[in-house]
Amino acid sequence: MEKAAASRTGKAAASRTEKAAASRTGKAAASRTEKTAASRTGKAAASRTEKTATSRTGGTPAASRADDGRGGRGVAPKRRSRRLVGGLRVRLVVTFVVVALISAVTATALAYRDARTAVLQRTQNAAVNDLRERVTAVAADFDVPPDQQSLSRFAARVSDGLGGNIVVARYQDLSAVSDSLADTRARITTELRTAVTTGDGAQFQRVRWRGDPYLVVGTPVTFADGDRRTSGLEVFAITDLRAERDDTTALLDSVRTGMVPVVVLAAVLALLAAGTVLRPVRKLGRATRELAAGDLGSRVAVSGHDELADLARTFNETADALQASDTELREQEAKARRFVADVSHELRTPLAAMTMVATVLEEDADQLPPDAARAARTVGAETARLSRLVEDLMEISRFDAKAVRLNAAEADLADTVRASLALRGWTDRVRTELPEGLRAVVDRRRIDVIVANLVGNALRHGAPPVTVTLATAPGADGEWVTLEVADHGPGLPPGTGERVFDRFYKADTARTRGAADDTGQGSGLGTAIALENARLHGGTIEAADGPRGGAVFTLRLPLRPMREDTE
Repeated sequence: MEKAAASRTGKAAASRTEKAAASRTGKAAASRTEKTAASRTGKAAASRTEKTATSRTGGTPAASRADDGRGGRGVAPKRRSRRLVGGLRVRLVVTFVVVALISAVTATALAYRDARTAVLQRTQNAAVNDLRERVTAVAADFDVPPDQQSLSRFAARVSDGLGGNIVVARYQDLSAVSDSLADTRARITTELRTAVTTGDGAQFQRVRWRGDPYLVVGTPVTFADGDRRTSGLEVFAITDLRAERDDTTALLDSVRTGMVPVVVLAAVLALLAAGTVLRPVRKLGRATRELAAGDLGSRVAVSGHDELADLARTFNETADALQASDTELREQEAKARRFVADVSHELRTPLAAMTMVATVLEEDADQLPPDAARAARTVGAETARLSRLVEDLMEISRFDAKAVRLNAAEADLADTVRASLALRGWTDRVRTELPEGLRAVVDRRRIDVIVANLVGNALRHGAPPVTVTLATAPGADGEWVTLEVADHGPGLPPGTGERVFDRFYKADTARTRGAADDTGQGSGLGTAIALENARLHGGTIEAADGPRGGAVFTLRLPLRPMREDTE
């Protein structure tokens, strides 16, 4: 049982007329009892016996436990919210509810503690004062030493004046109880008896007996002759605190009931606040996604002057700058394409004349002096290379302008590859695995450009044997035809797999300009044109190192009928 500290109250003197009468007749004086319950703290106090009773003046263990328990329940949703898979709305709602719940729990605990302390303080003060006054009135006619019968009458008279509370009167070895059926030994503890015997004022203690709270007040009775001698008579009154307990419990229940609308209101306010905050955030997110998808005209309406408005304004400014940059880049790119196309077109006429002159010079080179013959042949080769470069530039320009035309017709792919190799005299230098009867709808001229580029690169930069393999392979959307060109050279340099199809890219930067041949290579545009031709057929070209060394270029085309298209 938790023991409440016994406090001392001020003594009250008996009336002077009764004091004189008591000294002449040898009767016991009225007891000097306490006026207040907690004035002195330096004297001996009774130990606490009540297990769940509250503390002496303020916050009680029970209240603390109630606070801890409900506080724990208030924090639990916050911990659970960390595990929820949700966005800012969920976090805002949970935060509002948790703050409201913690606030309500804290207010409830404080209100319960203060109300319980006030109720118990008022009850114990009233009990001490009532016992003091009643003992003063009854002790005036009480003779000391008493016998058992007079002691019983004394206890009964004191109990009658206290509203029927159980009263125990003790004098040395004698003891009398106002209610003979009441069990008082468990409620009047040894600590309280010792405190009353050794003290000079009223003592009280809150105890719990059979699950119910009680307040036990004890006081010694002193003679009224002014010397404050104790008469040996001790009086204990037992007050039932169940009514006070019910009152504080009812208060706690009412406060708990009031917490429900508080939490609901907090959740509603959180939803409103989340909507106010998240609405512009959602609009900004939608505009950002549209901007990322390519809609550079996406903007956010700016309203207000808060941080979200500043964020929307910054987004609009960024989108404006990005759109302006994109427009400028597109205009520059279009100008560059027109410039390349125009230059290439304008160079065709003078190049045609230069080619004719170079051809005549090469035909007569044997009749010229050695130095002049060598110069004539060099001019012829460079003129031919320049002509091929111009043609490549014009071809790339047509791809960029989406002005190429696919002249597709059904063709035997094996025959197409053989014709391309024979045209360039590579039949004896290349091993082929070309199954017969593999037909597809393709543009033979563009397939010839692809084969010439891939095989030419393998012969120039790889090592024999160079193999060309034609086969079919299943795909997710139908059957595909593959043309694999492999060599046994050093393979692709590290880091060039993704750049090998870039325009004007050369893996071997030390190559001389004279390395060009009739395949159109040497300009750095051959692989780029080959890839564009493959894409025009709905396919692609992949570059990788072979399992046994060397580079492997694989052309993949859909094996399905295609119609003429303009891209």
